[in-house]
Amino acid sequence: MSNRNAAGSNAMRKPSYRTCNLIGRFARDRRANAAVEFAFIVPLMLVMFFGTVEFSSGVAVNRKVTLVARNMSDLVSQSSSVTDTDLTNFPTTGKAIMTPYDSTPLNATVSELYIDPATLNAKVKWSKGSSPRAVDSTVSIPSALKVGGTYLIYSEVNYKYVPAVGYVMAKSGITLSDFTFTRPRQSLCVLYSQTVCPT
Repeated sequence: MSNRNAAGSNAMRKPSYRTCNLIGRFARDRRANAAVEFAFIVPLMLVMFFGTVEFSSGVAVNRKVTLVARNMSDLVSQSSSVTDTDLTNFPTTGKAIMTPYDSTPLNATVSELYIDPATLNAKVKWSKGSSPRAVDSTVSIPSALKVGGTYLIYSEVNYKYVPAVGYVMAKSGITLSDFTFTRPRQSLCVLYSQTVCPT
């Protein structure tokens, strides 16, 4: 009876010894470490890479949007009067600035504001572009620019930047915008379809 128990006990030990031996060998085996580490790291590295590329492109586009806003305001403020042809050509230079990025999502509007001496409110006297403002509508301006009886050229630009990959940033895109105020340089105001400065 005791021999039979001993034999049974040895039979039970053999599988557990084998199992422990297999687990130990598996734990000491380092042949697949590099593949496992690679499988964990590659997705993270790809996200970081594409995120850096998309973020850099977004910063570059945002800078170009600022340049377009400044350029539009600057070109208009250097004129004493503008025509529809001028106001069509000025945004064309903005599209050239956006190169190599797609200029289709670019929207630009330029307006002339008159600062009412009584209220110091800036009112639109003319506006042309993608989203023209209504004549005599009020625009909020910095207090430093509120000089009664003067004019401002106000340019507004926005651009919908859609990332190429879209997994790191917003897939639907991000709207980038900027605006600039400049004073007319050649005359008191910049005339458009008028013979005298509008008030």
